[in-house]
Amino acid sequence: MAHIGVLRVFEKQGIPIDIIVGTSIGALVGACYACGFDSFDLERRVDDFLNTPDFQNSAFKNIKEIQKSKKLSFTQKIQAFFKNQFILTYAMFRAGILQYEDFQAMVDFFVPDVRIEDCNPPFRAVAADIASGQAVVLSRGPLRKAVMASCAVPAAVPPVDFDGRLLCDGGVVHLVPTTVARDEGAEFVVAVSVNSDIRSSDEFYSAMDIYVRSTEIMCYHLEKCRLEKADVVIHPEVGDLHWTDFTLASDLIEFGVAATEQKIRDIRRALPLAQRLFRRTRGGQRQGKRASQ
Repeated sequence: MAHIGVLRVFEKQGIPIDIIVGTSIGALVGACYACGFDSFDLERRVDDFLNTPDFQNSAFKNIKEIQKSKKLSFTQKIQAFFKNQFILTYAMFRAGILQYEDFQAMVDFFVPDVRIEDCNPPFRAVAADIASGQAVVLSRGPLRKAVMASCAVPAAVPPVDFDGRLLCDGGVVHLVPTTVARDEGAEFVVAVSVNSDIRSSDEFYSAMDIYVRSTEIMCYHLEKCRLEKADVVIHPEVGDLHWTDFTLASDLIEFGVAATEQKIRDIRRALPLAQRLFRRTRGGQRQGKRASQ
């Protein structure tokens, strides 16, 4: 949702986008935008999805319960314990807590049934190959399947078979795919980071607490290295919200807007003269589309 706020400011300011490279939720939002949806289209689709029975009955809420259980009262913790044990045991015998079909239905709700090659501006989805451990940049093939692969959070979502390779969330190798954008020819890279800050006030009682915290630290330092390859970094203040917390959609969009407005002057200064002139044309097209709806 914070990504949507970033795109909204780009639309308003007429900032041209020559290529979009996305990892995980960034791949989903980026794919939609590359198919012609503007930020207002995306916001409406998020609202519609949150009200569907598929979402209300999905395992997203169960995963969220695991994350927040240590903040509950004693009685609630007892109830959550048995529920969480069932979910974790279920995960031991399946490739993911979420059913593949449910996850596919969610991606299909947002992403059109087109090929990656049809996107304008060009789009790339980043995933990780479970077998080789290497990053995989998806530039051809079904767009929906590429987004599914890039968003397949390990343990939560089963890996996706893409042309014979088992792929999972690109965040395993590229939390923010700045180097991929460079490799694809981008000369000026704006990176959007929606990960939490490294500071934590949590208490660590269990092995799971320590494991999750160590993963957060590892991801923080991995992302820091990637962000050094960007010309401008936009970091919406999303706090410590878990990735399954969709209840603050409007607030998160505004966080994205605020963070981007702080960086817009830096972006404008860096644009070559030709792009400054071009941005008026593309910005007018986006605004014209919005006005006609």
